[in-house]
Amino acid sequence: MSSNLSLLQPPARSDNLIDVGILAPPFARTATFGAAPAAPSPSLDLESEIIKLKRQRNAVILAHYYQESDIQDLADFVGDSLELSRRAAATEADIIVFAGVHFMAETAKILNPGKQVLLPDLDAGCSLADGCPADQFAKFLERYPGHTVISYINCSAAVKAMSDLICTSSNAARLVAQIPADQPIVFAPDRNLGRYVMKQTGRDMVLWPGTCIVHEQFSVKKIVQLRERHPNARLIAHPECEEPVLRMADFIGSTTALLKHVENSSEKEFIIATEPGILHAMQRVAPGKLLIPAPPDGNCACNECPHMRKNTLEKLYLCLRDRTPEITLDAEIARRALRPIERMLAMS
Repeated sequence: MSSNLSLLQPPARSDNLIDVGILAPPFARTATFGAAPAAPSPSLDLESEIIKLKRQRNAVILAHYYQESDIQDLADFVGDSLELSRRAAATEADIIVFAGVHFMAETAKILNPGKQVLLPDLDAGCSLADGCPADQFAKFLERYPGHTVISYINCSAAVKAMSDLICTSSNAARLVAQIPADQPIVFAPDRNLGRYVMKQTGRDMVLWPGTCIVHEQFSVKKIVQLRERHPNARLIAHPECEEPVLRMADFIGSTTALLKHVENSSEKEFIIATEPGILHAMQRVAPGKLLIPAPPDGNCACNECPHMRKNTLEKLYLCLRDRTPEITLDAEIARRALRPIERMLAMS
């Protein structure tokens, strides 16, 4: 424990800030492209071709639980951000295809600088990452010298490079609890996860005011109405949800924790307040249980992540066929971003 904590005595904040001149614009996606891809033949069996290309290229497909079910079924590993980070760090494949969003592919590249990392759709971003531009975050941190900076993994490589420790929703509370009690903390970019961690640990933290566009959409009124129709259903929620939803929840946990809870609980009905892509994995491990996605506020599919849904089987095939778009990172940003990720993996 002490060896891990010794890593977290923060340097002077100026030492951890990076030259904003080398940062990409706040909403830029960093990658390299070839020519515009030729569309596959409509008669092509995409699943078979993806499997064949994966074998030919010695590639591994990592998919997040929020991907569409067809992609999850083809992936070598499906998981949450923490598990996929571990898989990326351990893989012996030559090519990593990340069926997720941009910050996840960046993390895989940081952990594997010598490997080719592909993202099926470069526009698969993240509202949390995009809502915490590195240049603005650098200015924010100047107001809090001497603070340990803990950043949720849902942030850009440049923000990771300004952080002392990275966390996921699976391990955030455990990691914060390991920071000395007299050490002030900045937590970014998700304020809802930060508030939840503060309640779990009793620690006060300075929070960056970011939110997830999916988890802030759930309607308390509609959840109450659902519970009236399904009085035996248990409400389970991701800690990125807004506080009124979390106060109603019977269980709060990370994506993986929610999955395990549904699998192991003796209850038979669940209202699930997170991105509904997880229902595919839940149905696999708990086929006899009733799984009800929590409704968003308004008549929309706002509980589905628009960024995660940008990846399709066709785009997965094309990126394997053409080996593009490829994630590339500034070497200095990648070097600095690696340290807090390695600390997370060591302390988890």
